Amino acid sequence: MARYGLIEAGGTKFVLGLAEGSAAELAANPAAHITARHQIPTETPAETLGAAAVWFRQHGALDGIGIASFGPLCLDRASPEWGHITRTTKPHWSSTDVAGAFAAALDCPVAIDTDVNAAALAEARWGAGKGQATLYLTIGTGIGGGFVGADGRLLHGLSHPEMGHIRMPRHRDDLGFAGVCPFHGDCLEGLAAGPSVTARWGKSLSDLPADHGAADIIAWYLGQAIASFQAVLEPARIVLGGGVMGTPGLLDKVRAEAAKAGGGYFVGNPAEAVVLPALWPDSGLLGALALILGSD
Repeated sequence: MARYGLIEAGGTKFVLGLAEGSAAELAANPAAHITARHQIPTETPAETLGAAAVWFRQHGALDGIGIASFGPLCLDRASPEWGHITRTTKPHWSSTDVAGAFAAALDCPVAIDTDVNAAALAEARWGAGKGQATLYLTIGTGIGGGFVGADGRLLHGLSHPEMGHIRMPRHRDDLGFAGVCPFHGDCLEGLAAGPSVTARWGKSLSDLPADHGAADIIAWYLGQAIASFQAVLEPARIVLGGGVMGTPGLLDKVRAEAAKAGGGYFVGNPAEAVVLPALWPDSGLLGALALILGSD
């Protein structure tokens, strides 16, 4: 029986887990084999990584550890910076060697990728996109995306995709808003992530009245983005996660806007292809497991 450490490393908290079982058991029903969970706040790297390592040591030796992390990350195995968080807006975390810290502290193999790439891999392997080309987008404090092709492999280029930073057309009722992205202003993240909603309207999307026009504007931006991703990637499933997607009625609005933006051109029908995660709230932990199983 193997024992794997799992980390969903977020800007607010680290979610830790243990998965134990045979290869066949983990491949068939991984959620049933998560045997322990723990959360710690994301503080400084020394505090957070140290506390995580202590928790894992309490559970004995590990056969490997998978890390689904906020980024940006260096994922070039040939680079001395592999496994580091690079330039991030999270204070104190730029240039942090996340993978190296756990490899040294726990003396086991480490697999690392972005939280959205890991979630995409989990949803494509076990969840809403099982066996299909799957795009995973998280719409929350930020916006990020990962893509698993029909061959079951994650998409990488020089590094990982930064789908939240594509440039966007502007909604006709939103022309005066500059956007909140510190790098690009009115990119997708700057216009449709949670902080952009509170910057305009003073509340989260789910806290605004049901008849407020904010949901229509956010759905329009997400629909435009989905049409762009369909043009480039043609996913069979488009999985929308993150806290913003918990807004009642938003999924149906996004589907409708994506269908209009696509104009009937693309293979995937948004009414069927655009879905919520099947593995929530374990998409991140199971993504970390998928990463380490894939590196075996």
